[in-house]
Amino acid sequence: MASVVVPIAFPLIAGSGTLTTIMSLKANYDTTTVLLGIFLNLIFIFVVLKSMDFIEKLLGQAGMIAIRKFFGVILLAIAVKIFSTNLRGLLK
Repeated sequence: MASVVVPIAFPLIAGSGTLTTIMSLKANYDTTTVLLGIFLNLIFIFVVLKSMDFIEKLLGQAGMIAIRKFFGVILLAIAVKIFSTNLRGLLK
């Protein structure tokens, strides 16, 4: 199962969504803050990907499905937040 998670994770780490997020964050925060956030995120992603087998054994199949759905909702909330912030900026 870990081989299924890894290919899905890489577009999230280095895809076009990442570039869009960085551009949105750069509009609101200082460069140092954005770089610190990127660095901390890279460390977190590294730890999670390295321990994916353990996490999968700990949660089981049903737990992995629940986590996937939970983070899908989180991702949707982030997208709505970025969209609404940018829309408000355009309407001003």
